[in-house]
Amino acid sequence: MKTEKATFAGGCFWCMVQPFDTLDGIEAVVSGYTGGDLPNPTYEQVCTNVTGHREAVEITFQPEIYPYEQLLEVYWSQIDPTDAGGQFFDRGDSYKTAIYYHTEEQRIAAEQSKQQLEQSGKFNKPIATDILEAKEFYPAETYHQDYYQKNPTHYNRYATGSGRKAFIQNHWGESK
Repeated sequence: MKTEKATFAGGCFWCMVQPFDTLDGIEAVVSGYTGGDLPNPTYEQVCTNVTGHREAVEITFQPEIYPYEQLLEVYWSQIDPTDAGGQFFDRGDSYKTAIYYHTEEQRIAAEQSKQQLEQSGKFNKPIATDILEAKEFYPAETYHQDYYQKNPTHYNRYATGSGRKAFIQNHWGESK
């Protein structure tokens, strides 16, 4: 079956895996870095906020089973799209939100979904999420992969303590 890639930056990549990982038609969700020019960056390098990279997830999906437009809906419901300085208590360029499109069709769908969100009145501030052409994606270190499964207690403490879970519940009506 045909697969495509989708790449989303939504703050801490630990919190961006689980919402996609359990959906039908998703073959893989990989935590990593993208958007910058430094080849093969490390977590420590990306955290300096000088590499141009953002923490992101790269999703391999089957569009016939789970269309890109539905991935966008899941993405928006996992972030604060109005925060231009990062996500929750993670601050800086490496934690800014972005949709990285791989095709012209993805760019159009991302722009349309952003416009719909802006027009929905759900938020009283502008939508700050960037829509950018996909660049090279570098998988993060092994200990960052599937963090929610490997370290569930710490993951849940982090997702709650950062304010992400409460924000999602208050603005989107669900918490994953």
